[in-house]
Amino acid sequence: MFSQQDLTQIRTQGVDVSTIEQQISHFRQGFPYLPLTKAATVGDGIVRLTDDQAQKYAQTYEQAAETLRLLKFVPASGAATRMFKALFAFLETGKNDASVSQFFDQLPHFAFYNDLKAALAADGHDIQSADRRLIADYFLNEKGLGYGQLPKGLLKFHQYPSTGDARTPVEEHLVEAARYASADGKARLHLTVSPEHRSRFEDLVGAVASPYGAAFGVTYDVAFSEQQPATDTIAVNPDNTPFREKDGTLLFRPAGHGALLENLNALDADVVFIKNIDNVVPDRLKDTTILYKKALAGVLLNLRNKIFEYQTKLSERMVTDEALLDELADFFAGMLCVQPPEDFSRLSDEEQTTYFQQKLDRPLRVCGMVKNVGEPGGGPFWVENADGTRALQIVESAQVDMDNADQKALFNAATHFNPVDLICSLTNRQGQAYDLRRFRDPKTGFITLKSKDGKDLKAQELPGLWNGAMADWNTVFVEVPLITFNPVKTVNDLLREEHQ
Repeated sequence: MFSQQDLTQIRTQGVDVSTIEQQISHFRQGFPYLPLTKAATVGDGIVRLTDDQAQKYAQTYEQAAETLRLLKFVPASGAATRMFKALFAFLETGKNDASVSQFFDQLPHFAFYNDLKAALAADGHDIQSADRRLIADYFLNEKGLGYGQLPKGLLKFHQYPSTGDARTPVEEHLVEAARYASADGKARLHLTVSPEHRSRFEDLVGAVASPYGAAFGVTYDVAFSEQQPATDTIAVNPDNTPFREKDGTLLFRPAGHGALLENLNALDADVVFIKNIDNVVPDRLKDTTILYKKALAGVLLNLRNKIFEYQTKLSERMVTDEALLDELADFFAGMLCVQPPEDFSRLSDEEQTTYFQQKLDRPLRVCGMVKNVGEPGGGPFWVENADGTRALQIVESAQVDMDNADQKALFNAATHFNPVDLICSLTNRQGQAYDLRRFRDPKTGFITLKSKDGKDLKAQELPGLWNGAMADWNTVFVEVPLITFNPVKTVNDLLREEHQ
């Protein structure tokens, strides 16, 4: 299948031939669907905190924060191109739909308005009288702001009238990091970025870190990483043979956010806050987000302490008594939402002890869940795993057999949505980092249909970072207020009250 030239290219890519062969096998055989057992709901897989509980858990976190290595992890490489789909069509064809009209009618209300006005003025154009297609050209392309080619993290999202400043999502994440992910006067932030935009991210952070640090009483430690070429996956033709470029070389494509597991795995931290780049709000709306970030971290630390206590008990006892096994069974069922296989009661005490030891010794995540408001994406479900256990997973629609009426009904019964609001514990009882790759389910990837140079191809994404890449983690879902979820999918989302 592979020539010597192919083998050289594969080695240069930093990947083993066996990995490529496995990817092609996935193309041929497909990925199995996840068997849903039911949607996770409040009281049955999702915890709802009272106001008092949220405050107490936040205090638990605040009391422990100074002893922890904290980090905020933000995937920030995504391009903003899809935000401007309607504007690109307008620029190309003149098609003026309702969203395009809204954009131009509300133009002064965007945080980037003054920059766009200045870019036009520099070439002698008045934004008030300029043709709309000219304005769109200056907005999207390099002659002006070039927003159509930039990642979301570098766009101006929010205007602050009191100071006359406008902030990008990166700046809003710097502010958030200072308020809930800082310890001992230091706020650590890690952004994954694309190579072509890395210098612009570095320049922005270099310009604003000092003034924001002074304003919030912290010193920033900001690091960047890129998706590793070795995580790219091979593309194939519709017949599952390797897709080749015009020069005969193999085509490798980025494998989705699941590839960022390697970036996360390289971090040096005890507790990591994960949040999408575009889910930010102005300062006036941050308090609820800050409270629940701390509360979720408090839930995480409380669970982690209990896990460590049980691990200590198991390690100190020559023989595990039935009382402790019963206590562990209640902890797993009631707190960690892990139900053992049906034949578990028939196992010996030694076998049950081994099972609990293995399940305790895993990374831990607490995931915020908001009520389902029709956003596309993953949701919280009970799933039957390969070892017979039933546990919580964040599941995407592509992982569900929608041709099965029962499975489709279960998926549609979801009451909550995953806003990518995760607090993760990445170290074990001895403070050693887990190798996160050990806890990924390789059978939860995705196959998508794409094209290149007019030719159809099949692409493969690795198990999603908060889906299959974390499939074998201890997982807890906690309901968070809807106000903490404010994504920006289209440019007109910035006109919503939450972003004004």
